[in-house]
Amino acid sequence: MSQSPTTRPRSTRNEFELLRNVTVGQYIPTGSVVHKLDPRAKIISVFILIFTVVFTKSLIALALLTLLFLGIVLLAKLPVRYVLRGVTLALPILFFISLMRVIFPNTGDDGGKVYFSWLWISVTRASMHLLLMGLIKILAFIFLTSVLTMTATTTEMTHGIELLLKPFERFKVPAHEIALTNMIALRFVPTLAEELERILKAQASRGGDVALRKRQWNPFKAARAILPMVVPLFINALRRAEDLVLAMESRCYMGGKGRTKFVQFTARPLDYVVPVLAIILLIVVVAIPWPSIHTFVPFLGL
Repeated sequence: MSQSPTTRPRSTRNEFELLRNVTVGQYIPTGSVVHKLDPRAKIISVFILIFTVVFTKSLIALALLTLLFLGIVLLAKLPVRYVLRGVTLALPILFFISLMRVIFPNTGDDGGKVYFSWLWISVTRASMHLLLMGLIKILAFIFLTSVLTMTATTTEMTHGIELLLKPFERFKVPAHEIALTNMIALRFVPTLAEELERILKAQASRGGDVALRKRQWNPFKAARAILPMVVPLFINALRRAEDLVLAMESRCYMGGKGRTKFVQFTARPLDYVVPVLAIILLIVVVAIPWPSIHTFVPFLGL
């Protein structure tokens, strides 16, 4: 006996809701202090913080940075659960990377204390340290990109990137074209998710077995289920891109030199303070010799 939509389990109702898990390119207006910052200041600060995360070698410093990014998310009044939804789509990839890190450890370095060893599989202190570092860095990247894309519209991002690249036009760098490409790419991420969701629902209504959630931990079954959707997804994406080109041509769009802007940005003192604080944070994190987590909490026996 079939279930009605009202009595259907929640996991079944959310089976095809892919757009709710795509956080990139989604703008959430909350009127916070972070939203009111100049987009150029936000872009520069996010790139500096990304470099800070990349060059961080201490697990303690990385954990503190992640807590700081979480505080920025709360300051921007963004829902933390919605920000973390972007991790759910990457869980199989993170699991695969973690598994490969454990199965194929770096034999050239001294791994330190060995927690588990069987044949060539060895779980050591160094491998666990690198594994935690990688996972926390990915989490930090998600926080940073979410803060940037959820607090600035695509129009603000486009104008901000173009203004930042404008000094490089003397070196033949197409600033306007790069900014426009970035805006279209960001805007197409939720569009592609919406198209894939529509294709899944269409195939499911015709009796197709497209339950991706049950197969996401099996890469072979997931690839076999996704393959029939790739062709219609790309056809619809190319059709949308063609419609966009025709719409721009019908409106006599001309980019590049001589084009005026309706939106004009005016930097405030806070817009200068935020990148400076990001640079100071980068210097502090990289220059300070942070203690090891094993000496910081020796009672864990790690």
